[in-house]
Amino acid sequence: MAKKLAVIGAGLMGSGIAQVSAQAGWDVVLRDVTDEALARGKGGIASSFEKFVAKGKLEAAAAEQALARITTTTDLEAVADADVVVEAVFEKIEVKREIFQALDKLAKDDAVLASNTSAIPITKIAAATSRPERVVGTHFFSPVPMMQLCELVRGYKTSDETLATAREFAESIGKTCVVVNRDVAGFVTTRLISALVVEAAKLYESGVASAEDIDIACKLGFGHAMGPLATADLTGVDILLHATENIYTESQDEKFAPPEVMRRMVDAGDIGRKSGQGFYSH
Repeated sequence: MAKKLAVIGAGLMGSGIAQVSAQAGWDVVLRDVTDEALARGKGGIASSFEKFVAKGKLEAAAAEQALARITTTTDLEAVADADVVVEAVFEKIEVKREIFQALDKLAKDDAVLASNTSAIPITKIAAATSRPERVVGTHFFSPVPMMQLCELVRGYKTSDETLATAREFAESIGKTCVVVNRDVAGFVTTRLISALVVEAAKLYESGVASAEDIDIACKLGFGHAMGPLATADLTGVDILLHATENIYTESQDEKFAPPEVMRRMVDAGDIGRKSGQGFYSH
């Protein structure tokens, strides 16, 4: 199988995808709009490798080789010889469509064009290109080096061949895939977690139970590794609010209408672990 990957966006997700792919033997070009963003992304990858080496989970030589397989650039034209392109930029349809319009012109004809979106319908992104059959969703989970799942999403026109190549790529970097056959907003995983977080936030907001007790109920009652409100803090209350709004806008299903407490938390900057305060203090 071909081994040249381009990742668009050097944030947490993009750099994580670049990291696991390079570790699995892919040559990776990581693209972002500024050199600062690229330096942050590459620095994050280097320190992640250091942790794996320190824990004895990776040989120092293997980490060094993997890091050497990642090149960085601000030039989108670097996608020209990539076999697989994964877009991992901000969850805004306009931003993604703009990138896919450009990829359509720059990527080689048989390249698979993938989006790491968690909630935006792939069909809407694919429609920005002249080759929607080559566009697919590859929804990785954060942190990418630790999480095993990749949700493969078939757009309205995604071909069987594109889906198969995307699966081959994801499995080659150690992921287990689930396939979403119908391109509904939020796919499978984001719909499930959004519905759970929205209901948990409503219970918390109306004083039915504390955040701690709601999370304990899910952990001990349902065997969840982490409760929904702790998950919201880890993911970012802002990210989950945005995802649920996307699903609600598309589906008009009331169970995805985010409660006011989530909006107010985001307004106040209490967005979870990254701000030090969310449903919990960190």
